[in-house]
Amino acid sequence: MATYKTSDFRKGLKVQIDGEPYLMVEMQFVKPGKGNALYKCRLKNLIRGTVLQRTYKGGDTLESADVEETAVQFLYRQGDMFVFMNSATFDQYELTAEQVDDNWKYLKEGMACSMILYNGNPITLTPPNHVELRVEYCEPAAKGDTATNITKPVKVETGAEFPCPIFINEGDVIRIDTRTGEYVERVRN
Repeated sequence: MATYKTSDFRKGLKVQIDGEPYLMVEMQFVKPGKGNALYKCRLKNLIRGTVLQRTYKGGDTLESADVEETAVQFLYRQGDMFVFMNSATFDQYELTAEQVDDNWKYLKEGMACSMILYNGNPITLTPPNHVELRVEYCEPAAKGDTATNITKPVKVETGAEFPCPIFINEGDVIRIDTRTGEYVERVRN
C-alpha cells in the first residue's frame, strides 16, 4: 500500500486512518519559530461523513486509501435503493437513500455521475456540477409583480423543489448547480 509523506499532503487527498477512508478537506501548513513544521488537517470520513481534525509533524506518513473513482450512469430508483451502472464494465451498484443523501434531487434516468468505490463497494456519489431539470409544477406569477430577487418554489421532474425566479413557468427547463442547490438559469429550448 502506498503512503503519503507530509510534503505530499494537499486538499483532495484520499488517505486511510484506522482502517477507514478519509478525504483531506483542508490542509494548513504551520511553521512555528522553532521546532518541526506542523500540518493541520481536516479529514472527512468517506463512509460515515464525520469530520476529524488532526495535526501531523513534518516527516509523518499516512497510508493511501484503497478508493477508486469511477464513471457510472443512474439507471433507476427502487424504493430506498438507487441503482447505477459502471459505464465501462457494466457492473451494477446499489446505493441506499442515506448514501445518496440530497443528491437524489438531481438524479434523472440515464444521467452520468461519479461514484467512489472503497474495496470495490460503492460509498458515495457525486452528480455533475450542473443539471438541467424540467419544471413539473409551479404557481403562476402575479401580474405586475416585477420586484427583483423574488423567488417561488418550483417542483421539478425528480420530485425536488428549488427556489427560482418568478418568471419560471411549468414546462421550462432550468439549470441547477448541484454543489449549492441553487438556480443558475433558464435553458432555452
